[in-house]
Amino acid sequence: MKDISTKRVGLTDSVFFLSMGIIGGSYVLLILLLLVADIAYMVQGASWGEVVFENPMVLALAKPEIRYSIMLSLISCTLSAILSLLVAVPIGWLLSRFRFRGRNLLDAILDIPIVLPPLVVGLSLLILFQFWPLTARLPFVGMSLNEFVVYQIPAVILAQFAVAAAFAVRTMKATFDEINPRCEQVALTLGCSRMQSFMRVTLPEAGRGMLTAFTLAWARALGEFGPLLIFAGATRNKTEVLSTTVYLELSIGDLEAAVAVSLIMVFAAVSVLLITRVWGARDVMV
Repeated sequence: MKDISTKRVGLTDSVFFLSMGIIGGSYVLLILLLLVADIAYMVQGASWGEVVFENPMVLALAKPEIRYSIMLSLISCTLSAILSLLVAVPIGWLLSRFRFRGRNLLDAILDIPIVLPPLVVGLSLLILFQFWPLTARLPFVGMSLNEFVVYQIPAVILAQFAVAAAFAVRTMKATFDEINPRCEQVALTLGCSRMQSFMRVTLPEAGRGMLTAFTLAWARALGEFGPLLIFAGATRNKTEVLSTTVYLELSIGDLEAAVAVSLIMVFAAVSVLLITRVWGARDVMV
């Protein structure tokens, strides 16, 4: 009787694991098929020499506007990730260590850029810069912040930062939640100030989480499109980044260039994620 019951349990477990594997594997398969489809489109009907020397990706990289978008993407994503980390560290630490009135409201506000449609974020930024004092002319400059930012390169960085920072905050909060606050308390009892205990004890412990937050913010900024289109525009050789390059190439019917740029973005995103997996804190990723 016991053997029959054990066999039934084993059969039930096998069916359960098989079902879970099929359901989960179907989504993994979909992601892989998307990548394979892009690569197959690039090499279909081409000889080996054409794949190497006349590949659409190589031809796309020869375009000066695409090289400009790559350069601007690298610069803007890096600056956005740095700004995101500067904001995420103090906010994540405060949310993790202290219970204060309005904490839950603040926590919800920080999630707004994540749940809002990207176009709404861009539209809200555009509307924000239509009000004073952002429209007031600055002394010794002769222009307002509105003129300096909107549809200019600073708008690219601000639009990316507005969304990427929310992901960095979530990562840093999870990082500080994993760090035992007792170490900070011991440092305080030994005569350290709050700043000293944070800088000498907590921050070194949060190094891997900071790397994770930085790379996730960088990858999120790279894939940003909606806010950029509304707030920064998609002007060639001015505010064009890789995500808007895909849109511009599609708008002129150059599907091969759009796919080539997409693969460049995939390669960059995968590289960033691999860095996160190897050197970052995998258990605090959102």
